[in-house]
Amino acid sequence: MSKLKIDMLGANFTIQSTESEEYLDKLLGYYKRITEDVSQIDSIRSPLQIAILSGIMLCDEVYKEKQNKVALENGKLPPEFTQDNVEIEKRTREMIEKISKVL
Repeated sequence: MSKLKIDMLGANFTIQSTESEEYLDKLLGYYKRITEDVSQIDSIRSPLQIAILSGIMLCDEVYKEKQNKVALENGKLPPEFTQDNVEIEKRTREMIEKISKVL
């Protein structure tokens, strides 16, 4: 059982988890980076607003990743992968052609 002391946005508390301390530190560091980015927005001032908007941004990341996972499981490429994959496939075919000519 690991403990993580959280001291941010005017709140101070400790949580316990079955995750490793290293993992918890990484999560907290990632969340702190997001809250720092959000706190740079002029119209967002209160710690509660920062925490809520940061949570929404994280939910957006998770939701998009889940959509991509479902699309891949259904044999579809997520839109952002499509353009990259077209280029990768083109280059792969060119390399195969070159190798075939040499052999």
